[in-house]
Amino acid sequence: MAWAMKAMQHAEVYYKLISSVDPQFLKLTKVDEQIYSEFRKNFEKLRIDVLDPEELKSESAKEKWRPFCLKFDGIVEDFNYGTLLRLDCSQGYTEENTIFAPRIQFFAIEIARNREGYNKAVYISVHDKEVEKEGNHGREKADSGRAEEKGAKREGEKVKTNKGEEKEKEANKEINKSSETAM
Repeated sequence: MAWAMKAMQHAEVYYKLISSVDPQFLKLTKVDEQIYSEFRKNFEKLRIDVLDPEELKSESAKEKWRPFCLKFDGIVEDFNYGTLLRLDCSQGYTEENTIFAPRIQFFAIEIARNREGYNKAVYISVHDKEVEKEGNHGREKADSGRAEEKGAKREGEKVKTNKGEEKEKEANKEINKSSETAM
């Protein structure tokens, strides 16, 4: 039961990261470049935006994945530890959208999704919702006469900047924690 809780906690932290910071700039391990280049060398045609579970779990897929995964034994800590992986990268972690995969498989696919821009949809979706909320909040203030239109706009810009800075700091802390855990 402890491994399941740890896997879920890892998934929640990761989703928070890709929701808070442009995923193209995330570094998940100290060896991201090596993982990515080996992954794309071995699985250059694997579709990563929406994964087919058969390409990960079938007997023929396991034969392809096994040598790849074993290359990282001793390089990535707990490389074969069970982790939750999203099938459709534009969606969150739900029962229907999640499969169980070895940690190195998670890293390989998510590093590729980040670098190739597929995870940006999550970041944009969350970011757009926050901007919309802030916009509505600014209109409520102006409508109620609590602030002049120009002042509300300036205040909204300050709030956006401060929240962006806070998110970036939080994300950097989470990235560092995640990297330490991964290694």
